[in-house]
Amino acid sequence: MWRLLAMMLLWASHSLADEPVLRFAVAESWSMPLMRTEGELPVEGILFDLMQAIARETGMRPEYHLMARLRLQQALEEGDIDVRCHVAADWLDDRPRNYLWSVPLIHQRDFLVGLPEDSGPERPEDLSSQSIGTVLGYQYPTLAALFDRGQLQREDSRNQLLVLQKLHAGRYRHALSNHLSLDWFNRQLPPAQRLRALAVYKEQDLGCMVRDDPTVPTQRVLRALARIKASGEIERSVARYTDSL
Repeated sequence: MWRLLAMMLLWASHSLADEPVLRFAVAESWSMPLMRTEGELPVEGILFDLMQAIARETGMRPEYHLMARLRLQQALEEGDIDVRCHVAADWLDDRPRNYLWSVPLIHQRDFLVGLPEDSGPERPEDLSSQSIGTVLGYQYPTLAALFDRGQLQREDSRNQLLVLQKLHAGRYRHALSNHLSLDWFNRQLPPAQRLRALAVYKEQDLGCMVRDDPTVPTQRVLRALARIKASGEIERSVARYTDSL
């Protein structure tokens, strides 16, 4: 009996070792509903669901590489990861030539966010000089001029959840947040305490970058992403984590 069990475990370990690996980038700055990690492994979230779906559709074993957001660009350039998701072209200082873009996957709205009692400005440009909650390593291209001339001063936090928690605690009067994170944060609060989306400062479609290399089944991954998007699986995942307000 023990010999049979040992043989089965050995067979399973060899099968996993032989299974082709797809290396995914996981940004430390991600928080729910995008992703939650325990230790260095993702366990739930919209992007975790997406990466699991990619691995399932391609028949590959997902390998997750947790790294600081500021390290992602270097990892792309050095070929240390095969797939980076939840990214837009204008977030990159330099666009690596050896990566191909997927179809658009998630439409993201980025908000200027205020406290519950704040009626707010119609545009971020109308804010008086102040500190504003931002995520460390995130780029905000449409607001770069406001930061450059000092009208707005970044107050960085490690992830989007911490940005919103500090706003709710009154550390600053305004913050920047995507709509998914704002919905996730507000779902835990009674209506009178929910943070307010005051203005949309940017809307864009986000996708995945896939390394174009003979060692990676690039086109198979891109076709899988197109199927996943067409099936409505991404929208169902988004709804599961955010549709409770």
